Amino acid sequence: MSDAAGRQSLRGRHRTDDAHHWFDDDAGPVVRPYAMTRGRTGSATQHRLDLIAVVVPEPAADDPGRDQTLSPEHVEIVERCADLPQSIAELAAGMDLPVGVVRVLVGDLVDEQLVHVTRPVPPAELPDVSILREVINGLRAL
Repeated sequence: MSDAAGRQSLRGRHRTDDAHHWFDDDAGPVVRPYAMTRGRTGSATQHRLDLIAVVVPEPAADDPGRDQTLSPEHVEIVERCADLPQSIAELAAGMDLPVGVVRVLVGDLVDEQLVHVTRPVPPAELPDVSILREVINGLRAL
């Protein structure tokens, strides 16, 4: 076999392997996460989206499937949160997407005013347990 013919057969085999490399028997073609976010790693306005931040749909998001500007992933996030508000981590696990992708998608929805995000109260802002005990003891003394 000549050197040129060997390279040609390797190229042909390589292309065939690459074609099958991007397919999953159960799921079909694989979509890269950056394709869902159009290469973005953050939304237009930076939102602080912690893993435990809870996503709640706005009343304006009554039928997200009707909005042609939303991707299927955006619609799925709004629909998942319509029944029960979910955290960023729950959405990522339920949709089988990386957390970074879900943060970008939720940031888009916040920008479009289709959802709002509630953040947990930082521990530094919580009342001290000893103060709460003193209040309870004072109420009992009444």
